[in-house]
Amino acid sequence: MNVLITGGRAPVALELSRLLQAAGHRVYAAESAEYHLCRVSSAVERSFRAPPPRHDPEAYIDLLARLVEELHIDVLIPQCEEIFYISAGLARLRGCRVLSAERETLARLHHKGEFIAWARELGLTVPETRLLSSPEEWRIQTDEAAHKREAWVYKPAYSRFASKVILPRTVNGRQEGIGGPRSLAAPRGISSAAPWVAQQYITGEAICTYSVVHQGEVIAHAAYGSRYRTGRSGASVYFEHLEHPAALDWVQRFSRASGFSGQIGFDFIQVQEGTLYPIECNPRATSGIHLFAAEDGLVQALLNPEQRALAGTVSMPRSGKKSMLALPMLACALRPGPAGLAEWGRALRQAEDVIFRKSDPRPFREQLRIIYHACRLARRNKISVTEALTEDIEWNGE
Repeated sequence: MNVLITGGRAPVALELSRLLQAAGHRVYAAESAEYHLCRVSSAVERSFRAPPPRHDPEAYIDLLARLVEELHIDVLIPQCEEIFYISAGLARLRGCRVLSAERETLARLHHKGEFIAWARELGLTVPETRLLSSPEEWRIQTDEAAHKREAWVYKPAYSRFASKVILPRTVNGRQEGIGGPRSLAAPRGISSAAPWVAQQYITGEAICTYSVVHQGEVIAHAAYGSRYRTGRSGASVYFEHLEHPAALDWVQRFSRASGFSGQIGFDFIQVQEGTLYPIECNPRATSGIHLFAAEDGLVQALLNPEQRALAGTVSMPRSGKKSMLALPMLACALRPGPAGLAEWGRALRQAEDVIFRKSDPRPFREQLRIIYHACRLARRNKISVTEALTEDIEWNGE
């Protein structure tokens, strides 16, 4: 098949491109960033520079529609938040199958308050979550939490990579509220158009999942922990498959009840007695892709979902491989966590970098260009490096 990948800057896009090529498919990439991993990968036949979907969505869809026609694309697989702009242009991309749900569904899942409300409607156990749409609502919430000494997490309703998350402080090993009454000022710009959510802080083990779903049926699935991450609440950088039947059962229940189709990831906290609390949803590719080897069936699930759904089989990682993002994993040595530096060193030695391959070395060097360019953009626009990496593709409910 001819497959068009978008979001080529992401390590998951590079991983999928390599899996697709290994399975004998031709892979093309469309990406708005000047430098990106798929641009230089030997797994990609050709890469095309696209207009930034956030700033020029019409031109972005125009290019994709042209590529679908000219390259005889069979399947288009979005990998990052450009999926929100692609979902708005599905009517113009009918020349191929697009691995995307409808825009309305994606928006509901992406919103950190609406997703929890949806899960609650479906009868699933969720943490208490409140929508804050004004400075006054923020003041009332934080004053109440401080008065009751309750621990809450605060985050934008639309965000990614745990950016701007405000966690409760740790005092003597326990999580406590932010501080005294009115100690936490409302975020700049909080409004009904740019709301935040307050979410009950749950103590437990972080569990992440990645799944491919077809018309409500889970056909590929991986669960993994969050041992090492960028900062206290940031994105995971170390990936090891977990046999976690409860997580699979939760994803299957939600998928069947919602009728979802596409790639989807969930973040959970599992408390000591075993209950899983969903924290947020990413209705797109997530890092669980890195756990799949060529023989694990992920490509077949993505390209032939009907067959997998009819067979009733769920493709899962079977190779037992451990993967990591090597550069941020090295940075974790500065804060190795409760297990200590020796355990960090063991994990580092056991895992394979998701970027570097002897047979495809150029993406490893390309990531240095990406980081340098993001640092310059962040400095110029006075934003964080994380924001600079996604500012042209992110979707915040517009």
